[in-house]
Amino acid sequence: MSEFTVLGLAVVREAARHGSFSVAADRLGYTQSAVSRQIALMEQAAGQPLFERRSRGVHPTEAGRLLLRRADAVLGELDAARQDLRELEAQPGGRLRVGAFSTALAALVPRAIATVSRRAPGLQVPLREGLSPSLLTAVARRRLDLAVVTPPGKTPDGVELVPLLEDPLFVAVPAGHPLTTRPSATPAALRAERWIAGSAEPGSSLLGAWTGSSWQPEIAFVAKDWTAKLGLVAAGLGVTVVPGLAVPSLPPTVEAVRIDHPAAIRPAAIARHSGGEPADAFVEALLDTAAELAVELRRSRRSASRAMPSPATVSPAPTR
Repeated sequence: MSEFTVLGLAVVREAARHGSFSVAADRLGYTQSAVSRQIALMEQAAGQPLFERRSRGVHPTEAGRLLLRRADAVLGELDAARQDLRELEAQPGGRLRVGAFSTALAALVPRAIATVSRRAPGLQVPLREGLSPSLLTAVARRRLDLAVVTPPGKTPDGVELVPLLEDPLFVAVPAGHPLTTRPSATPAALRAERWIAGSAEPGSSLLGAWTGSSWQPEIAFVAKDWTAKLGLVAAGLGVTVVPGLAVPSLPPTVEAVRIDHPAAIRPAAIARHSGGEPADAFVEALLDTAAELAVELRRSRRSASRAMPSPATVSPAPTR
């Protein structure tokens, strides 16, 4: 019986990301037959099909989605190990290993790094992007010193959570869209829109929490990459949800309108496992940067709505 392999898991993940064995082969630099062989071996190891073969590509089965969740964790840990090995001989000045979900890397984390780097020029700050569950695991296992995450239902042992902000959700629309004349949009005003999401399953992305049981968004395109999502929005092919943290980095061809619903909020926190001067300084920089971004976001929304009052946006954590 076949065994799961690192190569096989990487091939499965790439095929699932692009919905195509041939695209996965191009991205990985393999032949299509080599990719098909690895998929077959992984399906033998799983004892059941991992993909549905369709005329327009492939789609993970329930077993495939289950394996993909585990594959992301395994491959993420291996990537972290490789990064740790590359940085083993870091220069004097210290090293702070930081993780964050993707939209926190748009402005929040880079600005905090710039602030800390000015105060401690020799500090090395290797970054890791990932989903909150894997980042929390990495902090708990001391593979990361701290991470910006969505707070979990249960905090792992040995991990401290520092409240960071309550991040409002916005809908990104093409410039000149009718919604841009409003300071905010209710879910009812969004029902006729076609959506671009990271998954065809609304509950697995930022979509869903604020739509209510009587309405599910019409997903026109599935794209995991933020550049692809915003490109589709700019072309007028749909709208997408963006956290407030990402609004300052939107291109001029895309505008943001706040979603007016109490559930259209994504909290963020700093997960850490220990103190120390570099970690403390970085937490302080994150809290200060979150407050600065809140001010910028309020100003940008006032300008966009022609000085109309805008609702509360990012709420910084309480005073330390």
